[in-house]
Amino acid sequence: MTSAIPKSEIIYPSSDGEPVAETYDHLYAILTTLEVLRQYLQGRRATVLANQFLYYAQGFPKLRVAPDVMVIYDVEPGGRDNYKIWEEKQVPKVIFEITSKGTQEEDKTTKKNLYESLEVEEYWLFDPKGEWIEQQLQGYRLREDIYEPITDNCSQPLQLRLAVEGKLIGFYRLDNGEKLLVNDELIAALKQETDKRIQAEIQAEQERQRATELESLLSRYREQFGELP
Repeated sequence: MTSAIPKSEIIYPSSDGEPVAETYDHLYAILTTLEVLRQYLQGRRATVLANQFLYYAQGFPKLRVAPDVMVIYDVEPGGRDNYKIWEEKQVPKVIFEITSKGTQEEDKTTKKNLYESLEVEEYWLFDPKGEWIEQQLQGYRLREDIYEPITDNCSQPLQLRLAVEGKLIGFYRLDNGEKLLVNDELIAALKQETDKRIQAEIQAEQERQRATELESLLSRYREQFGELP
């Protein structure tokens, strides 16, 4: 007779050796979504994780799922090797799956049913290549234990409006309409701001030079003709 393995000795792996995403487009969509939301939630008691195991049944390490991106509130910020619901005491509020034709059935049935049963408040499917979701983006919100389609593309837990922008999701704040910038846009915005400051400094220097030249010209005039009338 074999004795049961103590729960403290059960191993919960952090990786299964599978690739993060099917294609570059899917990987880029995952990473940009992760980074945009991570920056957006900085300073708050929340974390954003990508492609990491979510364990939802203590003592059963095979009962797990790896959401592409998940947002969890009321937990310590920062990364984890994996996420165990019974340890953190919080279920993810929002989950994103970057879907494809190959993962269509799992994403719209198996995972949707699981997230619904776990009471994940919102579930978003984004199809960067438009392989099976015509509008590319479809969200669901929990209402009385059942997922209902989101029709305005607004996330209540995130307080953001989502928009399809090519093969990426654009995120806009509901309070002021500002877009949350992705890395390339952050660099472009920083460069634009730097260029504006440099241009202002150049203009100020030119004005100083003109003032100096004018003062020099006036000095020469006074030397030759005296004070101006």
